[in-house]
Amino acid sequence: MLPCSAVGEDLRVLLLESGAPILVAGVRIAPDAGGLRIDGRRVGPRWEAPGSGPHRAGPLRVRGRLAVERSEDGLRVINDVPLESYLAGTLGREVYSRWHPSTLRAQAVAARSYALYQRARRAGEPFHVEATTTDQVYGGLDAENAAVRDAVATTRGEILTWDGEPILAVYHSASGGRSAGAEEVWGAPLPYLRSIEVENEDGSPDTYWRTRIPGPTLARSFAPLGLRLEEIVEARVVERTASGRVAHVELTQIGGRPVRVTGRELRSAVGEQRVRSTLFEIRREAAGNGEFDIVGSGHGHGVGMSQWGAQAMAERGADYREILAAFYPGATLERLGETRSGTNAHPRRSP
Repeated sequence: MLPCSAVGEDLRVLLLESGAPILVAGVRIAPDAGGLRIDGRRVGPRWEAPGSGPHRAGPLRVRGRLAVERSEDGLRVINDVPLESYLAGTLGREVYSRWHPSTLRAQAVAARSYALYQRARRAGEPFHVEATTTDQVYGGLDAENAAVRDAVATTRGEILTWDGEPILAVYHSASGGRSAGAEEVWGAPLPYLRSIEVENEDGSPDTYWRTRIPGPTLARSFAPLGLRLEEIVEARVVERTASGRVAHVELTQIGGRPVRVTGRELRSAVGEQRVRSTLFEIRREAAGNGEFDIVGSGHGHGVGMSQWGAQAMAERGADYREILAAFYPGATLERLGETRSGTNAHPRRSP
């Protein structure tokens, strides 16, 4: 069991990295040899903004302490922020604050669990989470509002655990009707991240999506992945995962051998905002003009909680405990510092 103090401890958030000078708390900071140069003055490898903030770093205003550290590639800006303040600045960027209070509370518990999981996993590293979609999008003070602050306060200290430890409570926008198991995306199963049916995501703008891409553009897209492809004349799905997502696509080139890429590689190559999930079909455009249509459903990796699915459950009357039990089956809802026999220890299990 995690101690009560865990909820009050700071989280180290990587706000940004840069090889060029940046403005932090009104001070111009540049990398210089093995250290930093502050408004032209050489200092050591670390500088901390005076006071507890709020401070500004680039486009963000943040609570807590702000430091700039010399890194291998330049500088990195780290925000040491109380966990609950971090959550208030995260919910407003990860979910619509106008959504049902139960959805916001489920999101608060998931985001808190994820943050504590990463803090434990990266305990000896320079930071615990990044302020981007690599981890959770953190908007700082400007992302806070009354609805998200209420969701954070109402669920204060509540986390999802497995064997007494915070779970990897990942989530995504929309599943396309069925979530993916962890093993489908990251290669290893987790007992609480299983594939489940998700109903009533029709409100999502990504229920169905389509993107069209010329064959030469598709071929060039794979260059950053180290694949030099000639003109592609055919692309077909040759393997799917258990939840129906694309595992492998075979690309046929003019005068070359077919090449297999994973669905995740294709999504990364073409762009994750164009290919919004790996739940897709790909085919040559019927007019025969060398273009390919990629038609799919859902948005994101598909593992864990579907945010649009959670909103649909909330609108049907489910509270946040029921939502969490559905999307993280078998996980235990605990309040930091309480034993499992406490009032809030066990959510209703999903069938």
